[in-house]
Parts: sequence; C-alpha cells; structure tokens
Amino acid sequence: MLTFRALGPFQARHGETPLDLGGQRQMAVLARLLVAGGRAVPVTILIDELWPGEPPAQALSTIQGYVSRLRRALEPGRAPREEAEVLVSAPPGYALRASPGQVDTWSFESAVKTGGEPAEVWDRLEAALALWRGPALAEFSDLPWAVSEAGRLEELRLIAVERRADAGLLLGHSGALVADLEAHASAHPLREEAWRLLALALYRNGRQGDALGALRRARVLLRDELGLDLGATLQRLESDMLAQAVHLHPPAEPVRAAEPAAAARTASTEERALPGLRVVVVDDQALVRTGLRVVLDSEPGFELVGEAENGEQAITVVRETSPDLVLMDIQMPRLDGLTAARRILADAAPPKVVMMTTFGTDDNLYAALRAGVSGFVLKTSAPEQLITAMRAAQAGDALIDPAVTTRLIAAFAGRTDPSAPPGLAGLGDTELDLMKLVARGLTNRQIAATLAVPERSVSQAVVKLLDHLGLFDRAQLVVTAYESGLVNPGDVGR
Repeated sequence: MLTFRALGPFQARHGETPLDLGGQRQMAVLARLLVAGGRAVPVTILIDELWPGEPPAQALSTIQGYVSRLRRALEPGRAPREEAEVLVSAPPGYALRASPGQVDTWSFESAVKTGGEPAEVWDRLEAALALWRGPALAEFSDLPWAVSEAGRLEELRLIAVERRADAGLLLGHSGALVADLEAHASAHPLREEAWRLLALALYRNGRQGDALGALRRARVLLRDELGLDLGATLQRLESDMLAQAVHLHPPAEPVRAAEPAAAARTASTEERALPGLRVVVVDDQALVRTGLRVVLDSEPGFELVGEAENGEQAITVVRETSPDLVLMDIQMPRLDGLTAARRILADAAPPKVVMMTTFGTDDNLYAALRAGVSGFVLKTSAPEQLITAMRAAQAGDALIDPAVTTRLIAAFAGRTDPSAPPGLAGLGDTELDLMKLVARGLTNRQIAATLAVPERSVSQAVVKLLDHLGLFDRAQLVVTAYESGLVNPGDVGR
C-alpha cells in the first residue's frame, strides 16, 4: 500500500519500502499537494511557493519535470500513456489523490477531531500520537507555507495530547498521566489546559498539596511572563480543590469524551444548544491564524468563513461573508484592529467583535471596550477559553474576566472623555444594582441566581438599561459603570 508520511522526515513508502522522491524541491512539490488535503493546487501557486520572491525563468517546465518524475516513483507499474491515479492533473494545476488512511497527517487530523467514549478517544489518540516521528515538514522550513502548516499540525498535536489526557482522567489513569502532564506543562507553560490537567491528575492521585502547588506555579509563570492572573477555569478549579468539591473525584461512570473537561465547564444546556457560529479571524501573524483555524475546525458548531491579516481586509471580508462574530487582533499594520472594529460595528446589523491581545493592559483595548466590542481574549488562552469567549459573545454576554479585564479598566477608569457614554441620571436603585452586577462580570444566568429572578427577566432588564443609556453592547455598560464611579476596581468580587 502506498503511504505518505509528513509527521517527521517526509517520505512516501510502498509497504515498508521508502520511495525515491528526488531532490528537496521535487519533494516539496509532493509535500505541498499533501498539505492541500486533496484539493487542486494551481501551477502558479506551486511556482510562487517553491521559489518565494523570484522564481527561475524555466519554473513551469521545471515543475512539470518534477511531476513527471514523481509520478514514475509513485506508480512505477503505470503504462506510459495511462492516466495517473495518485498525482493527477487537475487544471489549472495538480492534486494528490489518496485516502485518509494513506496520509499520516490526514489520519492524525481526523483522529483529533473525532469524539466518542473515553476508552475510544484514549485508544485513537494513543495511536494518532504514535504517528509522530519528529517535527512536521522540517525539511521545508525555508518555505512559508510549510512553516504555517507545521505550526497548525503542532497545535493539533498539543490538542491531541490534552484530549488524550482528559480521556485518561475519565478512565482513572491519573497516576500514570502525572509524569507526562508534568513534562507537557513544563514545555508549554502558557497553556492553561496543560496546568488544569496536571493539577487534576495530581488531585485524583491523592496529592492535593502538589495539585495546588501546580496551580501556584502556573500563576507565577503567567504573572512573570504576561502580567496576568490565572484564567477563570483555573481559578474555579483552585477554589473547588480547596473546598474538596465532590465533582473533582472520578465519576462513577465515564462521561463521553466528546465533551472534554466536562467537570470544569459551566455551560448550561441552553448554551450547548446555541446555533452554529460563523467566524472571521483577523491577525497579521499567519501562525496565529493557523492556530485559531485548528481550534475552530476541531470544535463542533463553529465555521471559519474568512480570514484577514489587517484591518482593511477585515472590513472587506466581514462585509462579504456576514459572519456572526469577528475574532480580531488589536495591534495590526495598515489599519489597526480598534479602527476596524469601530467601522464594522457602525454597519447595519454588525457581528459581535471579540478582540485579541498579547497583554491585558493595552490602552487601545480599553478604547475597544468603550467602542462596543464584546470583550477580549489573550492569544495565549487555552482553546477552551477561546471557545467560551466566543460563545459568551454569541449569547449576548460581555467577556469580562475580573482577573484581567478589571485591572485593565482600573488603569484607565476616571479619565474624562467627551465621547464617553452619558451619566446615570434617571436610573432607580434596581437598575443601578443590575448595572453593578453586570460590571462585576456576571452573566445573565448568574445575575438571575443572585437576585432569585427568572433569567429572561434579567435579559429584558439589561436590554432596557442599554436603551436608556444609549448603548448597544454589554461591554459598554461595564465601562460606563466604572467611568461614572458606580463601581470601583476594588469592588469586584464583593
């Protein structure tokens, strides 16, 4: 059987025999077609991507020669005039025709994206991770397309490691997982999901002190590297461990592994039943866009409908695709994310906009909240947190994390600005109390529980409050609460 391997040294094999694919650039043609996932790649793109900047004058005939020699290597028994079946002509270019089981990257990606019972997920991802034999596409590290694809595959590998561990914890393998998760968290210290899994494995192995110590290490690392506290998921886990919450113990019966980190999620039935979300991703770094593409592709209910690398492109793509949500970097060349967000939000029936940033203390980020975006996330956030942020925006909640956003608001609250929202005159005590709860970062569901009223009543009251103040987004309501002095940074959590 003919197989293609890219999760390590690139090669094609017939059974156990490696095939001679020729020189580096000839192999790059086959690798580029493999990356396309069976789709046709135009010859013009092959030329541009094999010789970035300045292709040779005879590039077209060179590509044709490469293809001819590769076909002979891949199908040595094919008659001279017989149509190729593997590396086929697909005007205006070429395509690789293979089944998922013949290409290790295709098999790996399918394994990562497929759910199932914990035992099924464990076995499937164990086999998938065994396909890795070294850095993907390392031979082509001088070619931008290969670097981008290698980054995407590496992000998928990290997700696979974490989902396998999540399934293992549900199966009671906490003791065996500790060493692997310790190494994973040390190698990727900014991945909060790595620390969550490590802490939970330690806790379920009877090492409660070590589990809390792991979370303390994560807090120190995040503060030293990014100036941030633990995310909401890790903070909740820490509190539950201190309280020795019952749900942290292994369940009597395994839950479906299609719901990773189920014990840590607080989404309700209504939230899980939200309709599909069409997303546009905007970032000037190709690797960041690739990572986000992987996250969206691996999460049911999300569809990536467009990408852009600067604010100008973002406005065009959003108007062409009409997405539900835009995930946008705040710092970009040509037109920054803040300006682009303002223009997008000024359109009729605009999408929700969630801003991305590397640090949580960006002056522009505060201006973005005032402009009406639905909150922000850090680029280093775990995939689960990114998904939660987008779902929160879709549901009409602002992504206001007291551990990060409040510090940002505290840095800039109190500034006078002629464009600031109006005062709070005319609001009664009930409306002011509601505004305080929103400013503390509570969702409608949490506010309803706090006030012992129906969630629908809270939703209607928030809409009425926005209308009264001339605002159109919940995040603006939070900013108004701080700027008016109704809420002070020290009030959060009281």
